[in-house]
Amino acid sequence: MTARYFSPTYARARERFLDAARKRGAAVDTHVHPLKGAEGEELAIDTALIGDPAAKALFLASSGTHGPEGFAGSACQLALLNDELPDRATERGVAILLVHAVNPFGFSHLKRTNEDNIDLNRNFNDFSRPYPANPTYECVHKALVPENWPPTESDEATLAEAMTAVAGQINPGVSSGQAVHRDGLFYAGTAPSFSNKTIRAILQKHGRACRQLAWIDIHTGLGPYGHGEKIFGSHTAPTLNRALSWWGRDLIASTQKESVSPRTVGHITYTAFEECPQAALTPMTLEYGTLPNVEVRRALRGEAWLAGHPGAPPALVQQIRRAVRDAFFVDADDWKGMILGQFRALAIQTINGLATEIAP
Repeated sequence: MTARYFSPTYARARERFLDAARKRGAAVDTHVHPLKGAEGEELAIDTALIGDPAAKALFLASSGTHGPEGFAGSACQLALLNDELPDRATERGVAILLVHAVNPFGFSHLKRTNEDNIDLNRNFNDFSRPYPANPTYECVHKALVPENWPPTESDEATLAEAMTAVAGQINPGVSSGQAVHRDGLFYAGTAPSFSNKTIRAILQKHGRACRQLAWIDIHTGLGPYGHGEKIFGSHTAPTLNRALSWWGRDLIASTQKESVSPRTVGHITYTAFEECPQAALTPMTLEYGTLPNVEVRRALRGEAWLAGHPGAPPALVQQIRRAVRDAFFVDADDWKGMILGQFRALAIQTINGLATEIAP
């Protein structure tokens, strides 16, 4: 039963991840977050390394970059810890690094963003330079985040009109990122977050010995129900050819209109170019579909509204948090099976690809 790998809360997911990692004999590190979780629990980004720290090839899989998207990502990691695949990998010279709950605050509190309303996949930037302007987002911000919640019919009509006006804009798109509205959607922040600094420290420790680095960052919320779109964001010809040879011709570049996700500024996997310059990076954003786009967008709008209204009534807060959870985690056995089945296939392909690259 694949459903057994899914946990009901961040606290339980973390407990099970750490327990499985230690039973597996993995080298575990913990990076404690300064704040507490929804249940008063400790928050942390935890890592588990399986294999030789000096391996020439490293397979990194990360979960929870967007808070409650970690329900699926954590389950994928837990399933892998209970699989034979890590043994196959280490026998072929491939080490595995699992990074659990990149955004532990959001995972625990059911927020896609972090404690500062930062979208972490827009936060990995060079902050010595201004964040790129996003005129597309500017056109729709007020419509996305109305003055009151829930939105009225008039609010929804205004949003529909605004979204129609920017339809087809992908570079930048509405969700590409913005650094102007702290209470808005896709906010990049103005400085490196706790998660940004921690991920860089993890890469500095674990990612500087390898020659080949594959990174799958697991997400949910966009695309057809249960389908895992393989999104590729590094577009040099050699890297693209390598990714296609590993993962198949259905790999989609984030710059293509067919992708469910636009190209973003400040993506987490791009840090490997800076922190692990010696390695050939092959990155993927794995995006699993959940609910229809309009429902997911409404959940994000509610979360953004709540960021600007910290004194909202408890019942409304709970309603918004539940909507966010439901938008990124489908509590149904068929969906859970689709998530784990596709991830396992990709894990096999990734291990095979890395092993081939380092073979004599």
